[in-house]
Amino acid sequence: MTNPLKIDGFLHGGDYNPDQWLDHPEIIDQDFNYFKEAKLNAVTLGIFSWAKLEPSEGHYDFSWLDDIFDRAAAQNTKVVLATPSGSRPQWLAQKYPEVLRVDENGQRNQYGERHNHCYTSPVYREKVQQINRKLAERYGDRDNLVLWHISNEYGGQCYCDLCQTEFRRWLQAKYQTLDRLNHAYWSGFWAHTYTDWNQIVAPTPHSDVDVMGLNLDWKRFVTDRTIDFYEAEIKPLRELTPNIPITTNFMGGNPPESEVFTDLDYQKFAKHVDIVSWDSYPNWSNGYESTAHLAMKTALMNDMMRSLKHDNYLIMENTPSQVNWHPVNRAKRPGMHEMASLQEIAHGADSVMYFQLHQSRGASEMFHGAVITNNLSDQTRAFKDVTQVGNDLQRLQAAHDTHRTAAKVAIVFDYDNMWALNDARNYAGATKHYWETIQNQYQYFWQHDIPVELVGTDADLTAFDLVIDPMHFMMTTVFAAKLKAYVAQGGHLVGTYITGVVDRDFLTYQGGWLPDLQAVYGVTVTETDTYYPEQHNQLKAFGQTYQINDYSDLVTVKTAEVLGTYQQDFYAGTAALTKHQLGKGTAYYLAARMDNAGLADFYQRVVADLNLVPAMPIQKSTAAVSIQSRENDHAKYYFVINFSHEPATVTVTAPLADALNANQPVSGEQTLGAYGVRVFVATK
Repeated sequence: MTNPLKIDGFLHGGDYNPDQWLDHPEIIDQDFNYFKEAKLNAVTLGIFSWAKLEPSEGHYDFSWLDDIFDRAAAQNTKVVLATPSGSRPQWLAQKYPEVLRVDENGQRNQYGERHNHCYTSPVYREKVQQINRKLAERYGDRDNLVLWHISNEYGGQCYCDLCQTEFRRWLQAKYQTLDRLNHAYWSGFWAHTYTDWNQIVAPTPHSDVDVMGLNLDWKRFVTDRTIDFYEAEIKPLRELTPNIPITTNFMGGNPPESEVFTDLDYQKFAKHVDIVSWDSYPNWSNGYESTAHLAMKTALMNDMMRSLKHDNYLIMENTPSQVNWHPVNRAKRPGMHEMASLQEIAHGADSVMYFQLHQSRGASEMFHGAVITNNLSDQTRAFKDVTQVGNDLQRLQAAHDTHRTAAKVAIVFDYDNMWALNDARNYAGATKHYWETIQNQYQYFWQHDIPVELVGTDADLTAFDLVIDPMHFMMTTVFAAKLKAYVAQGGHLVGTYITGVVDRDFLTYQGGWLPDLQAVYGVTVTETDTYYPEQHNQLKAFGQTYQINDYSDLVTVKTAEVLGTYQQDFYAGTAALTKHQLGKGTAYYLAARMDNAGLADFYQRVVADLNLVPAMPIQKSTAAVSIQSRENDHAKYYFVINFSHEPATVTVTAPLADALNANQPVSGEQTLGAYGVRVFVATK
């Protein structure tokens, strides 16, 4: 673990925009008093402040930011300094219109949106480097500057001529010749053969381009181009402040409580940041699922972010109450903010940061929740909830120098595979659900407090006792060989339906299923059956019958043991769940999308066989209670959280101390209120 953020204790703070209140210095005075009261020790500055920092081209005003740095230092408050490229000033767009993106219809965007810069524009890159250099020169030696926050929530696409040209250059560098590109795209179909590089145009979301390889390459290019822009943006910071770590805030998807962000390959992007940070906005207390189910999905997103660098990470944004952009913007119920905040800490976060510290009086996010609302009061429920979390984090300061307990279980997640599967003109558009499938595979482990890591195809699989590889539609022969070697050396593998169908160029494999997959699973896949939503099948295994939804692979058994069979249709009685010994290891093939009851029974047996349940000095009686742990060489902290609106109890079966209550000894039955949190510690 090489976390570069050298701080004592957890960061607790968030985005602060005092430039909105410069004509009311008494408000800024009161803000800092409230920060101290709420146990806030960090502010993120400058994130949308370019127009204040450079009100006209080449004319800068840092006086107000100097003052905030001084105030923060006087209060022993750390500063996360943002670069302002996420929202450029009016004068810049007016003088240099090329900095604005061009949409899919070829129209230059009007000024007004944030995140609409062209990431290729030489002018924009130059202007961003200029303001960033000024910031680094002025604040790089400040003792309370602990982190650079680059831009804000990178994302989006630009279709201008500059980007189109760069896309063609990217393709030329990748394929070298048009013959190779045409082969990879299988462009002879429908007479789509390219005879000139200039014929290639970036596909747009609504252009219905049927060249699958082109669609996929555009997504890859957008990630590479965004990273290239980021690397250009941070160049003066690396030069002038090499000791200050750098991050940019990643995102969850839309809706944020259930999806992974699909615009950029974060596994690739994470290699370019010093520490991963992300903006976490689960839709707590929604009306369509239990809090425990949403907690599982949120846990997975936190595990995803931790897994990007296999290290602690930061929560750069969350809300103390509500957001203003969900379909329904409901506030957290009493106790939920502490519950949600300590869940993030439990999964490896080293911060709880908010958007925003002081609520905006007007404009787009004026109703987004804040620590200090437009009531300008410390008596609001949100302020008191934030103060409770601040107290918790101070009491847990000794737990800061810990990491998430190492996982023995890994789930393979691959962006290329997700993009390709989503674009495949096969199966059913509404039911592919790659990320939801990962959630369903993850659920049993979360309910039983078994840590999980998400890994890419370049990961060292031998670090894990169990690897789950769901719906790996786009799989390289290299990775198939890696799976075979992993199992042969003693690993345990679970694969599923819709696996090993196309190569990295989005071309189908010829001559049957990949030989290495046949060898590892002991079966061969002959076809995939797709069901309408109202259609189902049954899988019989372990003396039970489980419902099958959406997809079933039809397999021919070669050397595998059949654990479960289909019960209906023309393939009734054939294998639906198999187990295969290869060398020192075992591989299971789950050929159908079983319901959650079937997955739970299946994984219960796998977990028991591999002895994956961690030894726990705490017993629980409901899956709505989660027990996650962080540890170092000296202590192990157990975060016990009740994700239910009903009280729950746990039983402490070994000597522990209450880390939130002066390390008082605890034993026997312990009560957790609705959405309640307890943190116990065992010394080593």
